[in-house]
Amino acid sequence: MNNNSPEPEEKGFFEKVKETIEHLWEGTKETAEEVKDKTVETAEHLKDKVVPGKTTTAKHSVRAKTGSSERKTQKAVADVKARASSKVKAIESKVKADTTSAKKAVVEVKAKAADKAKSIKAKAKTDNAAKKTSTAKTSTTKTSTRKSAKTK
Repeated sequence: MNNNSPEPEEKGFFEKVKETIEHLWEGTKETAEEVKDKTVETAEHLKDKVVPGKTTTAKHSVRAKTGSSERKTQKAVADVKARASSKVKAIESKVKADTTSAKKAVVEVKAKAADKAKSIKAKAKTDNAAKKTSTAKTSTTKTSTRKSAKTK
């Protein structure tokens, strides 16, 4: 057989699950980076708007807003990670369920095949025994007809 086929190989179920998990994880990283960049931009924008006469008040408000935006960012990142981990767990449980159902199906098919083989073997034995008895009957019939033909 030729291993260099022109068609691409199909990916297995587990490879697809792995790629899905990696895609989700990369998406959460990108989202976290975007949120972090936005908070930095917001903080810089607020610093630019500070009035020189109210620097202490502005500094406090900027620090408070920056701190709150950082907390929001951290909360958003934690939320995204929690959702991603729950999706990963759901996918893993589905994979386990599919694997166990496939294993059960294999066991059932093997059992059916074994039962079928036994029934075929038993049928073959009974057919073989029936043929032997019919052969024995025909051979005795032939010999008895030959004897009767000789006596006549």
